[in-house]
Amino acid sequence: MRTAMITTALCALLVTLVGAPARAATLPETFALPDGFQPEGIAIGPGPYAYFGSRATGSVYRADLRTGKGKIFSRGPGTPSLGLKTDGRGRLFVAGGTGGDARVIDTRTGTVITSYTLATSSTFVNDVVLTGGAAWFTDSTSPVLYKLPLGRDGALPGAAVTVPLTGAIQYGTGINANGIAPSPDRRSLLIVQSNTGKLFEVDPATGATTEVDLGGETLANGDGLLLSGRTLYVVQNRLNTVAVIHLSRDGSSGRVVRRLADGRFDVPTTIAAFGDRLYLPNARFTTPPTPDTPYNVVAVRTGR
Repeated sequence: MRTAMITTALCALLVTLVGAPARAATLPETFALPDGFQPEGIAIGPGPYAYFGSRATGSVYRADLRTGKGKIFSRGPGTPSLGLKTDGRGRLFVAGGTGGDARVIDTRTGTVITSYTLATSSTFVNDVVLTGGAAWFTDSTSPVLYKLPLGRDGALPGAAVTVPLTGAIQYGTGINANGIAPSPDRRSLLIVQSNTGKLFEVDPATGATTEVDLGGETLANGDGLLLSGRTLYVVQNRLNTVAVIHLSRDGSSGRVVRRLADGRFDVPTTIAAFGDRLYLPNARFTTPPTPDTPYNVVAVRTGR
């Protein structure tokens, strides 16, 4: 009897140890978004749920990464939803592109908790990161960051704060500051400038910028950023590539250690992680958008 019990227990343990990776391996590596959706931003979590914003309507689509199935769960205002980030309080922060706004959406109901007017002209609010008790938004046409300082228990502020960017970064024609991430030591912010291919470190207290020394490498068409430890992933959208950079602890320098490419990439824009996979929506900027244009999401292994 005792031997049988031990054998049963060992079998159960083996199922647990072997079954979990097997289930993870069944996660779809490509799944569809709605036709005509024109995706741009992605956020993942809490749990195996991904959120995608539409450049066309501002609607947000939520997908279950275990099945690839999903639906529109928050209807947009008719202006874009670009960069996205979720927090642990059931909130989705949305960069509003040409709408010049930031929105905070309840991930349980899809309703807009509150919205902020960040700018009224010459604006393209592109990406957002949550770090250091604040939400930070880039503007690709104006040399500023917008800050939503979060209060006690993550309380949302009454208004945003505009932080001018000074120092090394110089705005020019095209898309300037785009993706944003924290530095490895969390003392500064990192932003990529799409039109120059440069990476900058930003002092969040002053807005002063310094160029990150990449040893001569550039990040042309740099878009979404994702920091994992001291590894920074930079999506180079029209190059169908993700640059993988090993950063110094303070984020002042780094080196490109490899670039990820995949035949399924079709101008991916942003990036988020779940388990050992990186998920990227294909924005298909080089394909004329129609109501019937198909769009999808692809996953690649971080070890590639």
